[in-house]
Amino acid sequence: MSAVPDPAGLVETWRGVAQCHAKVSGALDKALEREHGIGLSEFEVLERLATTEDAEGRRMQDLADAVCLSQSALSRLIGRLETEGFVCRAMCSIDRRGIYAHITDEGRARWEAAQPTHRAVLAAELPAAAPAPPAI
Repeated sequence: MSAVPDPAGLVETWRGVAQCHAKVSGALDKALEREHGIGLSEFEVLERLATTEDAEGRRMQDLADAVCLSQSALSRLIGRLETEGFVCRAMCSIDRRGIYAHITDEGRARWEAAQPTHRAVLAAELPAAAPAPPAI
């Protein structure tokens, strides 16, 4: 099998994106855990619920897609957040097979407290970690 050409350095661009993601994610996870007792995945779920849920909450499948987790990984994470009192689950009022997640007042308070830390780490890490855009 012959090698496929790498037009415009796509492989190097991908490696830069992956390295940037790993560096920034690690910094976010450490700061959020140290200062607020939640990890990056927990923060992302709380943020999505705080900013995008409707009256019924947010459907678990849609939430899993939004935070790039499998349904089973999200279910475990939601279970931990439920134990902490940050979210609750409820059945869909129209389709009993659907499960919705809701942020609680305590979850919203934790998200609001952690949001400045999240944004500060992004501001500090992204300019230095971001790969140069590919030449097109």
